Amino acid sequence: MHPPTYILAIESSCDDTAAAVLKDRKVRSNCIANQEVHRIYGGVVPELASRAHQSKIVPVVDKALNDANIDKNQLSAIAYTRGPGLLGSLLVGSSFAKSLAWSLGIPLLEINHMQAHLLVHFIEDERLKTPDFPFLGITLSGGHTQIVKVDRHFEMEVIGTTLDDAIGEAFDKCGKRIGLDYPAGPALDRWAQKGNPNTFDFPIPKVDGFDVSYSGVKTAFINFIQKMERTQPHFIEENKADICASLQRVLVSIILEKISAAVASTQINRIAIGGGVAANSEIRKRLEEKHTSQAWQIHLPPLEYTTDNAAMIGIAGYYKMQQESFGQLSDVAQARLPF
Repeated sequence: MHPPTYILAIESSCDDTAAAVLKDRKVRSNCIANQEVHRIYGGVVPELASRAHQSKIVPVVDKALNDANIDKNQLSAIAYTRGPGLLGSLLVGSSFAKSLAWSLGIPLLEINHMQAHLLVHFIEDERLKTPDFPFLGITLSGGHTQIVKVDRHFEMEVIGTTLDDAIGEAFDKCGKRIGLDYPAGPALDRWAQKGNPNTFDFPIPKVDGFDVSYSGVKTAFINFIQKMERTQPHFIEENKADICASLQRVLVSIILEKISAAVASTQINRIAIGGGVAANSEIRKRLEEKHTSQAWQIHLPPLEYTTDNAAMIGIAGYYKMQQESFGQLSDVAQARLPF
C-alpha cells in the first residue's frame, strides 16, 4: 500500500476563488468564494476579479485545509490553474500556489482549466461513473464550447469549437437583454421550464464540420426582441417563459446537432459533459433522450462539479502526480493556454 497523496488545488481562472483538498481521487473539501461585485455590472470586470481573488484566496485555502482536517505540512503537492482564463485572476492563484509549494518544499502541478472540466469525471464519487477511453468530452461554459476527443487523461484533441461566442455567453447576453440578472443562464433555464419551446423560432447557423457558432442566433434574438417591443411594449413580461424556452431549445439544438455528427463520424458514443452550462436542464434532458433512443453512454457531473471549482483541478493534479509531470516556478500563467 502506497501512502496517500494529498493535493491542495487552487482555481482562480475567472471570478470564483476556489480551493480543494483531494486524498488520492477522493474529494476531502471543495470550497468556493463567489464574487458578488460583478452582478451590478452585468458581467465579470477583470480588474475587480483579480482584486477580489487577492482578498479571498487565503481564507478559502484555510477553509479547504480545515474542512479536510489536514495540516498544510501533510500536503504532497499543490495543483493550480495555469490557464486559460483572465490573466490577472490566474496570476493571483498561480503566485499563491508557487509561493506555498516553494515554502513547503513540495511539487507544483500546473493544470489546464479546460482539461480539468473533463477530468472531473474521474473523481472517486458514488454519483460519478468514470467514462472508458476513448470518449467525447463536451466543454460548455461562458468562455468555451468545445467537442474534444479524449484518448487518455492528457491526450485530448479538440475536433470542434465555437467560431465566435460560447454557448454560456449566448445564454447570458440574451438573458441580460430581457432583464434577467447576471449570470442570466440559470435564471433563463428556470423561466424556460415554465414555457413552450416551440412558440418562437430562431435560426440555427450552418457551420462546417463539428464547429459551432452562437453570435448569429444571439444577434437574431436581440433584433427579434427589439422588433416585438416596438409594437408590444410589454412583450417580454407577457411572454418571458415562452421566450426563454424557445431560445434555450435553439441554443441547445446547435451543440446537440454537432455532438450527433461527431458520434456518427468517430463511432464513439461515450459522452462526458463539463463546464458551467452542463448544469442546464435542457441539455441534460436532451442527452438522456439520446441515451434512451440511441444508446449513448452519458456522463453528467454533479452540479457542484459543473461550474468552476477546485476539485476538478485537484483530480487533474492527481493524474499529473502519477505521471510525475511536475510544474516549475518559472511556468507563466497564460490567458490562452493551448489545449
